[in-house]
Amino acid sequence: MDFGVVLQTDPPAREVVRLLREAEGRGFRYGWTFDSCVLWQEPFVIYSQILAQTSNMIVGPMVTNPSTRDWSVTASLFATLNDMFGNRTVCGIGRGDSARRVIGQQPASLAVLADSMHVIRELAEGREAMLHGAAVRIPWVRDGRLEIWMAAYGPKALKLVGEQADGFILQTADPAIARWTIESVREAARAVGRDPGGITMCVAAPAYVGDDLAHQRDQLRWFGGMVGNHVADLVARYGESGSVPRELTDYIKGREGYDYAHHGKAGNPSTDFVPDEIVDRFCLLGPAAAHVDRLAELADLGVDQFAVYLMHDAREETLAAYGDEIISKFTR
Repeated sequence: MDFGVVLQTDPPAREVVRLLREAEGRGFRYGWTFDSCVLWQEPFVIYSQILAQTSNMIVGPMVTNPSTRDWSVTASLFATLNDMFGNRTVCGIGRGDSARRVIGQQPASLAVLADSMHVIRELAEGREAMLHGAAVRIPWVRDGRLEIWMAAYGPKALKLVGEQADGFILQTADPAIARWTIESVREAARAVGRDPGGITMCVAAPAYVGDDLAHQRDQLRWFGGMVGNHVADLVARYGESGSVPRELTDYIKGREGYDYAHHGKAGNPSTDFVPDEIVDRFCLLGPAAAHVDRLAELADLGVDQFAVYLMHDAREETLAAYGDEIISKFTR
């Protein structure tokens, strides 16, 4: 199993770079950031500094979307970084949540997302693609390679992952949800003749190593609210008795709106509706041994990477605990 770190690009950017440089030294192979350039600083500028100050770390957004930037811009950003630093980027992408909603726009449709993934990959790898009705190719790309990992929860999105994406990003560490979503992706891949084993399965969730469970839960309750934004869309689309597992949908019944000013931050007042049970299921808490147990369960389900959200008050301690006590148990 690989390990990644997910950060918000809060200023100062040098702190983001420092933390990911430290993470690489502790055995983390991937460095991810949010991509919502109103709420936080522009991540692609910061990626160049991360890549310059690390040796092998792979970086990318968790997640970008098809609508913030023209697809040619997105492809060129990745291709430029890859040309400078040797194909060390990955494109995590989804329909868009905070980046779209804070500017009064809705997330992209799955049809738009599907088209964007194809075009971005083709352009970033130096091939021709149709964009806005014109045949476009980036002529300076040399031996470019870009994997596209798609974030998804619902049945139609999971189907698209299986049909088209190189990787699947699941933003919750609940084993029951992981089992359902991973098998849905694999089934969709098999249906179109793809090898399900060729799709990287990435679970991303907050992890906090320590003994004070009550404090940890309060620090990580924000995550249930963030996931709840996507779940609310699923309930609106499929209904409460639809095909989406109740493990994912039941807890949002007490949800009353959401303030993106506190998005992804400990103490988010919009997440009081999230019960302790959801925090325990969606996140990794407790001492290092408890993390090892959950990660072993996820690995048995086929998870290839665990990406740690570090939005809490023990970032350094959790990085150290993963480096000293956890990562070595899962790396070959």
